Amino acid sequence: MASLSYDLTLAGLSVGSAAALTGIGLVVTHRATGVLNFAHGAIAMVCAYLLRQLTVDWGWPLPLAAAVTLLVVAPAIGLVLERAVFRPLAVQGGDPAQTLVASIGVFVLLVGAAALIWGQGARADAPTLVSADPWGQLAVAVALALAVWALTRFTRFGGELRAVVDDRRLAVLAGIDADRVAAAGWAFGSFTAGLTGVLLAPYVRLDPYGLPLLVMEVMAVAVAARMRNLPVAVVVALGIGVAQSQLTRLHPSGWGEPLLQAVGANLFVVALLIAALVLPGVGTGDALPRTATARVPTPPGAWIVAVVLFLLPLGFAGSDLTTSVQVPALGVILLSLVVVTGRGGQISLGQAAYAGLGALFTALLTGGRFPGLPELPALPALAVAVLLVAPLGLLTGWPAISRHGLALALATLAVGVGVSRFVFAQPYATSGLTLERPAGLTGDRAYYLFELALLGGALGCVAALRRGRAGRALAAMRDHEAGAAAAGVPVRSLKLAAFVTGAALAALGGGMLGMGLRAFDPGAYDPVRGLLWFAAVVVLGADSLLGALVAAALLVGLDAGARGGVAAAVIGVLAILIGRFPGGPYEALRAATRRLRRRPRLTPLGARVRGALVPAATGPAPAPAPAPAPVSSAGHRALCPPLPKLSASLEQGRPHSPCETIAHSGNTSPVLVADGLFLSYGGFAVLRGVSLSVVPGQVTAVVGPNGAGKSSLFHCLAGTVRPDRGRVAFGGRDLTRLPAHARTRTGVARTFQQLAVFPTLTVAENVRVGAEQGRVRNPAALDRALRLFDLTSVRDRPAAGLPTGTLRRVELARALAGDPYVLLLDEPAAGLDTGEVAALARVLRALAADGTALLVVEHDLDLVAGLADTVHVMTAGRIVASGPADEVLAGGAP
Repeated sequence: MASLSYDLTLAGLSVGSAAALTGIGLVVTHRATGVLNFAHGAIAMVCAYLLRQLTVDWGWPLPLAAAVTLLVVAPAIGLVLERAVFRPLAVQGGDPAQTLVASIGVFVLLVGAAALIWGQGARADAPTLVSADPWGQLAVAVALALAVWALTRFTRFGGELRAVVDDRRLAVLAGIDADRVAAAGWAFGSFTAGLTGVLLAPYVRLDPYGLPLLVMEVMAVAVAARMRNLPVAVVVALGIGVAQSQLTRLHPSGWGEPLLQAVGANLFVVALLIAALVLPGVGTGDALPRTATARVPTPPGAWIVAVVLFLLPLGFAGSDLTTSVQVPALGVILLSLVVVTGRGGQISLGQAAYAGLGALFTALLTGGRFPGLPELPALPALAVAVLLVAPLGLLTGWPAISRHGLALALATLAVGVGVSRFVFAQPYATSGLTLERPAGLTGDRAYYLFELALLGGALGCVAALRRGRAGRALAAMRDHEAGAAAAGVPVRSLKLAAFVTGAALAALGGGMLGMGLRAFDPGAYDPVRGLLWFAAVVVLGADSLLGALVAAALLVGLDAGARGGVAAAVIGVLAILIGRFPGGPYEALRAATRRLRRRPRLTPLGARVRGALVPAATGPAPAPAPAPAPVSSAGHRALCPPLPKLSASLEQGRPHSPCETIAHSGNTSPVLVADGLFLSYGGFAVLRGVSLSVVPGQVTAVVGPNGAGKSSLFHCLAGTVRPDRGRVAFGGRDLTRLPAHARTRTGVARTFQQLAVFPTLTVAENVRVGAEQGRVRNPAALDRALRLFDLTSVRDRPAAGLPTGTLRRVELARALAGDPYVLLLDEPAAGLDTGEVAALARVLRALAADGTALLVVEHDLDLVAGLADTVHVMTAGRIVASGPADEVLAGGAP
């Protein structure tokens, strides 16, 4: 028994050593560049294939082939990726969303290229670089970890690396060559990836899909180390490897045996699930790159062409039509990504799992093997499968509530990998399954027509989600999550609804795909396919219905008409260029066409010459153009024209709120109260017993130096942060535990210091979100708010690209469209010039005169002095002075 334990421990150390190498490479790359390299496994696979090519096919000596592969090719791959793909993204600002998509694009490209060059079959003759004795592999892992630790701890380069990780821009200002540091990180990360690949290849399946996925599973060790701590990564890798090996000794009887065997063979997957779903996230950036402009409707001619192309296969016969039946099914699956990713802005790398579950449940139901349910015909089975899978969307939707960016990507990937390993790969769940088509639709042509009908229905449902109140709420959440919550959008519920809807659509498409193939094929729904589908939708326009259909046709058509891997290679190339056209190639093509169609214009001299030569053609002299509105020194037009009758404009057609009734009656009882608020971050107190009241019909201001706690107080009042102690009350009701969107619907609205508009929506749609989600849903509120803030002339323009003064008006109009009782303003004068500040003050005074309670957190003391009725001065988390503005500010407030 002791000998068996020892042997299993050695085997576990061997696996753990390879996992430790992966963790070291991922940690170093992330520390040097901030990128979580999803392509790490693909690089490992390419290097393993290359070593086999050099030794087995070309007869090179193993030492020479290993030196070329690991010391030349692997680092060169990293340097090329850093220079050609990730450095341009870093120069543009290092958007984590774009680097994530680019990293997935590199993964897809390398997998597709390997399938094209070496084929998709598994190879069992990979050369052994290090003997099966685990001590050699363990020594390599430990030596690398110690070398990296010593390099980062005791050398000048290590200091530069830490500086770049802490703040890249500040490090550049200090004279550090951040590009050199990033290049070194990428070269070393690729070297460790290549070393992992050549060490694992002799003991696992060497194919373009299996090895990359295996390396991706052991990403758990880097996540457990928080992408920073090398010793933790090594210890976790070795521990999981030994534990996984020891589990093979257990052989329970009964139903627990296959489950335990599955866990024992996939303990790294379990660790990935725990690390991604339970441990704190490794990234907080947005999920997706945002388009700079509002979505332009697809020309009707494009839809006509799409309809014609989708009807063409009805004239096909034989294998061509058999292949074509996959396109509508895949189109429905990709539409699920349009809902979750394109419209909802949430990354989802696990949609292949829901598609596979849809096909699996359909097969189990038609075969009478689903526990607790009878055997069903094909169509009812498909419908029931969709209903069963839809709630499972909460598996990825629930983590999305609190996770963003890389953390959400890892969580959704972990769910996809877990379903693949613990469901699709288990014989007891999938063996002997067949999928029959519905009665009367067994022929390819009839079934294709049935698929087109379902695809049309799915298109209609997704189009409905992209319009109306729900569509605007989804777009607002995608563009600015905090701003959407402040407008009254229930962000948590909306995220869950998006993931549940996406799971249902993916299950429908998966069931259609399984029926088309007449079998359940687990390989059609593996996580690598999910990454490919995600990349295809993003690069072809994540929010485009037509883009999803084009992606489906490309993915099926390219691989059917050529050697497998062409589709992955093409999508990979487009994905790594995501930073250059974040709106997708369709958006880039449209912009280029628009530039080509631009009509040339005559210069002033040319116009005079033309007028002199052809006077009749010019006609009468045009009337002089009206003088443009004054432009401030900051380059923005005035915030709004003089509004002497602003108060009357507010009252016209607007019911008096309780606050207004109180204000007009002369009652100044507080409507919003903060009582003894305490708040700390990491043991440091930022609020120490803060209490204040906001009175209707008056402007209350909070001033103080940076770090005084003003923003923390504001967040506690707005509901974005919950205080450790104390109470926030509104009209006697306790709001302390109420989230931001619920406070907005109660009547406490807010604006942001950093503008929180929705750039892909028009001005009117921005304001309409507030009117639809606020305290009062009044259809007339939109036009009234647009007139009030002089936004009628720009109502149909996208918010992206408008000047700061106009966007301030848009944000105020959106907040007021919901008819709030209290308006919280976080530095409303930020980014405005003197004229715009004066116009803003007129607007705020008129709002207070109409009974609205206003709280202003502001650094501009001149604005506060001319606006506020009551001023509170904060220092070190406490209010040190309160009273009328003239008295407090005259006393020398900070």
